[in-house]
Amino acid sequence: MAIHPSLLLQFSLLKNLPPTLLPEVAAASSLKTFAKREVVLNKGAASVQLCFLLEGRLQATDFTLDGKEVGLYFVDEGGYFGEIAMLDGLAQPEIMIANKKSQVVLIPNSVIRGLILSHPAMTEAITTGLAKRIRAQSEQRQILSINNPMQRVCSQILSMQQPARQSDVSASVEWALADPPTHQELAMMVNLSRETVTRVFQILQSQSLVLREKDALIVSKPDVLQQVAKGLLDLTK
Repeated sequence: MAIHPSLLLQFSLLKNLPPTLLPEVAAASSLKTFAKREVVLNKGAASVQLCFLLEGRLQATDFTLDGKEVGLYFVDEGGYFGEIAMLDGLAQPEIMIANKKSQVVLIPNSVIRGLILSHPAMTEAITTGLAKRIRAQSEQRQILSINNPMQRVCSQILSMQQPARQSDVSASVEWALADPPTHQELAMMVNLSRETVTRVFQILQSQSLVLREKDALIVSKPDVLQQVAKGLLDLTK
C-alpha cells in the first residue's frame, strides 16, 4: 500500500529531509498492517528495508539457549527498527513482534542508505540511537544478573523511566509510565514467569509503591522502590 509524502514527517528520523525528496521516498515506500502477536521481522531474515512504526507497539525478542523467549526492548510509535541489519547488510539479529495491531512503513534499504549517507543529521540520529540501545542492553544484562525476583522487577520498572527524569529516580517524586508493559511482556524482559511478576506487583501495590491508573503505571514512591531494587529493603518479611 503506497503512502502519502506527509506521512513521512511523523518520524523523527525523516522529518528534516528536504520537502523535494519526500515524494520520491514515499513512492518507494509501502505501508503494512500487522495483527497482535504477528511477527513483523524474523531473526535470520535478509535485510531489505528499514521499518518505521506508524501505529501500535512492537517488542523485540530472542530466545535463550534453552528455548525461553526473552523480551529485549520496545518500539513505540514514531520509532524505527531493523537498522542494524540495514547498516551491515547481514541477517536480522532479533525477532520483532506486534504487541497490538500495528501499522509499519517500509522503506527499501537502497533508498534509506542513500539518505543516511547524504544527510549528516540522519547519520548522527542513527548512531545516537544505536549508542542508546547499547547502553540500554548493558543495563538490561545487569538487571538479569540479579537473583532476587523482587529486586529484578523493581530494577526493570525503574529502568523504564523517561531519560529526562532519570536524575529523579532516587527522589521521592512520583512519576508515571504511560502504556506500561503487561505482566507477560515484563516477565519476558526480566526472564521470570508471568505468575512471579504478578506476585511481585501484588506486593508492590499492597505497599502503595506502584499504582495502576487508567493506561499508566504510577510509581508513587520511587525512593522506596529503589531501596527494594538495591536489596536494602525486603517487602516479603
